[in-house]
Amino acid sequence: MQHEITEQGPLLDDSGRLVERGWARTPIRRYDRDDIAPGWWRIKEWDYYAVLGPSFGVAITVADLGYLGLLSASWLDFETHQEVGDSEIVPLPRGNFDLPAHPESGAVRLERRGVEVEFVPTSDGRTVSLDYPSFDDGRGLHVDLTLERDPEVDAVVIVSDWEANRRRFYYNMKDPALPARGSITLGDRAEDGDEPELFGVHDWGRGAWPYTSTWYWGAGGTRLDGVRVGWNFGYGFSDREQATENAIVYDGTVHKLTDVEFHFDDYTESWQITSPNDRVDMHFEPLFDRDDVTNLGLLKTVQHQVFGHYSGSLVLDDGTTLEIDEVVGFAEEVQNRW
Repeated sequence: MQHEITEQGPLLDDSGRLVERGWARTPIRRYDRDDIAPGWWRIKEWDYYAVLGPSFGVAITVADLGYLGLLSASWLDFETHQEVGDSEIVPLPRGNFDLPAHPESGAVRLERRGVEVEFVPTSDGRTVSLDYPSFDDGRGLHVDLTLERDPEVDAVVIVSDWEANRRRFYYNMKDPALPARGSITLGDRAEDGDEPELFGVHDWGRGAWPYTSTWYWGAGGTRLDGVRVGWNFGYGFSDREQATENAIVYDGTVHKLTDVEFHFDDYTESWQITSPNDRVDMHFEPLFDRDDVTNLGLLKTVQHQVFGHYSGSLVLDDGTTLEIDEVVGFAEEVQNRW
């Protein structure tokens, strides 16, 4: 059953449980970190941006995981099939990053050892800026991008919890196809970000998570006959009885999907992504695996974020079939002990 949340109000009740589970077209439930019942070590908050074009891309994360904070960036080269990543670790942030309680209001600003990042909402989108002088052994990575977003259009929002403990929850908004423009510079290589095929993905997540979890997530975006289309696929964690986060966003409107499944034997070999009602039939051809392992004893994350090309078909609510042909995106498996 897919339950749509349509009324504004608090996210949590007085006991720290979700007031309502389901999906929404905008983050209309009010998140307040002070309302969360578990301690700071269970609270996980992040903002993630991936901006992808046919030949290059960049991914930037700011995360407060309680035990540690993370500021990370990756340069993605889809022509040479290579990735360069770097990160700064902040011990025990415990909410001191002051990440905003709503994705459309409040900026993310963080500075760590000469690295500066800023995500700022605007009236028609948001700016994504990064100054990372020490990136890639001193080559330096500099990002100055504007992502378009009409506040009246739909996003993919999910409000879910865990059946084993209803005080563990996840509140998340994903924008899978934000037209982008601006500049990305790695060392002496400057990329023009004004090409029409450049799209951004925004992942805004807030919640109280169990110690162990695994998730699968994939997204991409393009234009078909001048119309913007994006897709978001995700599963593997929390109770999805009321809703999934699977959706197509076509011309600013969410077309809701039920379940999807990723089929693969090896991260760098071909994937198939399907749904039981045949509304998703996508082939994903990997270019490279941005694999990363963080092991700090009690904390461990094993990430395989695979970048590649999506091809196949997506079916809208009215039965219209969209044909996708070699669109850059990603699909991932992430295992957490946090």
